[in-house]
Amino acid sequence: MTALVAVSVCCASGEDIKLLGDWRGNIHGFGLINYSARPDGTASPERDGLGEHGFLLGDQRVQLKLEARSPKGAVNLLAKPEFFYDAVDGEFGADLREGYLDFASGKWGVRLGRQIVTWGVGDLAFINDVFPKDYAAFFSGRPLEYLKLGVDAAAVNFQSETLSAELVVMPAGLLTPDHLPQRSRFFQFDPFPTLPRETDEPSAQLRNTETALRLYRTLAETELSVYAYHGFWRSYALQPESLVAPTRAIETFPELAVFGASARRSGLGGVWGAEIGYYDSLDDRPGTNPAIENSQFRFLVTYQRQLAQDFTGSLEYYGEWMQDYAAYRRNVPAGFPARPELRDLIGLRLTKLLRYQTLKLSLFTFYSPIAGDFFFNPEVSYQFTDRLWAALGGNIFGGPVETFFGQLDRNDNVYLAVRCSF
Repeated sequence: MTALVAVSVCCASGEDIKLLGDWRGNIHGFGLINYSARPDGTASPERDGLGEHGFLLGDQRVQLKLEARSPKGAVNLLAKPEFFYDAVDGEFGADLREGYLDFASGKWGVRLGRQIVTWGVGDLAFINDVFPKDYAAFFSGRPLEYLKLGVDAAAVNFQSETLSAELVVMPAGLLTPDHLPQRSRFFQFDPFPTLPRETDEPSAQLRNTETALRLYRTLAETELSVYAYHGFWRSYALQPESLVAPTRAIETFPELAVFGASARRSGLGGVWGAEIGYYDSLDDRPGTNPAIENSQFRFLVTYQRQLAQDFTGSLEYYGEWMQDYAAYRRNVPAGFPARPELRDLIGLRLTKLLRYQTLKLSLFTFYSPIAGDFFFNPEVSYQFTDRLWAALGGNIFGGPVETFFGQLDRNDNVYLAVRCSF
């Protein structure tokens, strides 16, 4: 039924309309049908519904984009509610993907509400982009835009030729964690497979307010940024209630501070970028608690250029250098795989446009020379009309079983997405 709604809304109109007083606005949106499954039909861990036939995703949704603006444009409203049917679990639901008010006055701007914030220069490699990601969506074949999650925040922007700034304040008690692959749908390593889980998120105390700051300007044709963040690790730390006879595993979010910088400019026939960041693991600075991420130094170098007509390529090298590695190795529990001191990734993206740029062939890959694991994401998409496109692709994981992508090896999937805008 939801699929029929998703198709029928494509006949709707998004014309500009008059609202209260002299305010004007419009309604746009899209319908999306999105399925993915393991090619061999291997049942998901919990084996319910479509999961019994190997489906990781069965998504039918409608997103509305509601916009309104004041007569002089000083105040703007945007809301993106979504209504969906999850065919794998057989459940209907609704969500607000974004919803905020914008206020502008001269060089200043303020945004209040749920918003998606993107910082840094990486392509699916994140350092100073400390905002939440939906890796479950990405690894199961949803469109790339769904990798980013919104945060409930107040953002203040200041623009000038000398120095511009963006401050994002996320109130205590509203932490938005990363959405990791679900244990019910993805095969993956679980250190405590028999223990029930509880989540312990930071309390709504003033000291748990998250703050992120970016200062930026263009100097000598180079985009320069410096960053600072104080808050929490977005991916949980899983700790047993007791080391002797645990009865439950607790998902906690340790305190974190991040400091970094990035640069991007044209050169060498393309566009290159560099980014660095230091992750200060405030709840485990000695590095003796193996459940909490050690402090890390992260670095990234990127390069993108046009290789031929309608054919572009980009290459990046990303690394995480764990601090206090000797303390980490001394405290890894027996039987648990130990991580390497340096985790690295080589990322490659190739994109070719054909048939008057309506047909797109793309390939994105990650490969770790140190760990030996890899991820491949080939995709072909076709733009039937200005409003209708479809994409067919796959997610392929591999490597040693103790590595990040290697543990997901049994979750290779093929996905199909059809989207109609209005």
